[in-house]
Amino acid sequence: MIILRRFLSLLAVLACLGGCATTGYNPNDPLEGYNRAMFGFNDGVDRAFIKPLASGYKAVLPEIARTGVSNVFANLGDIWIGINNILQGKVGAGVGDLNRFLMNTTFGILGLFDVASNAGLEKHNEDFGQTLGRWGVGSGPYVVLPILGPSSVRDGFSKLFIDWHFDPIWYVGNIPARNGLVVVRFVDLRASLLDVSRLVEEAALDQYAYIRDAYLQRRRSLIYDGDPPPEPEPPPEPAPAKSSERGPGTAARSETGLPPAQITDQRGERVITGGDADITPAQEFSAATAQPFAAKDASAAPARGDESQIHDDALRVVPTQPRAGLAQNSLRP
Repeated sequence: MIILRRFLSLLAVLACLGGCATTGYNPNDPLEGYNRAMFGFNDGVDRAFIKPLASGYKAVLPEIARTGVSNVFANLGDIWIGINNILQGKVGAGVGDLNRFLMNTTFGILGLFDVASNAGLEKHNEDFGQTLGRWGVGSGPYVVLPILGPSSVRDGFSKLFIDWHFDPIWYVGNIPARNGLVVVRFVDLRASLLDVSRLVEEAALDQYAYIRDAYLQRRRSLIYDGDPPPEPEPPPEPAPAKSSERGPGTAARSETGLPPAQITDQRGERVITGGDADITPAQEFSAATAQPFAAKDASAAPARGDESQIHDDALRVVPTQPRAGLAQNSLRP
């Protein structure tokens, strides 16, 4: 618990530094200000010390010797890889990793020769960060660790506090020998990446962004064994509501926001309800405007007991709510 609290405290400090130094435009990299500063520090250390050492190591040792050194460290890693495969539910792959370790340790002379691959036992790449990812733990923000380089909150926690506990090299009793093995493994790994780093330096306009995106994509691919699910698409933006839309049971309203108009005669007996586009509120009609109504003879109108005669008086429009039970544009009172 003490280690976990220290790690969370460190993340809080990094979040503060990142938040003060950048606007956080990339959702996967809210600590970009801190990350770029640490990336520059790591790059300076690499150019000054690590890269020249790795270049000398590659120039001095022949390829067959470097391959043997890489095989020894890879063989030691198969133990923890097998345990992580079992923790992820891939029991068959985990048993195969443990068999690789036994075969290469015995027949491959402590792992100098990779006889297990020739025997059909596939080499895997697993760590506890991938196990947490398979269990549904999110990666968290991208973070650049000192010397160790690209990582995430989840993977950084796994590297610093879980994975190294299961690294056999750290259990070597002789401290100088243990430190020597750690340095040799680190230099051997850097030597294997010399060609890749050279391509990145030549091709990438922004090396930091290129390495960040490549790391995140590779980790996602490793967690799902090369077949990651498609990332969810952002939800569509809601369509703007129409101002003229009217729901069921609601009184119709004009686009101006006022209620629809009614046409009444001077006696208030005749009501014609106008729609949004038919009549505008507070509009006055003269007798000439209402001529289509006045031109009709009363005898020509159908005799209906429930309707009153249309008068040729001047008509006026008053804004009010439609009377209950009347359909729009209806002549029925």
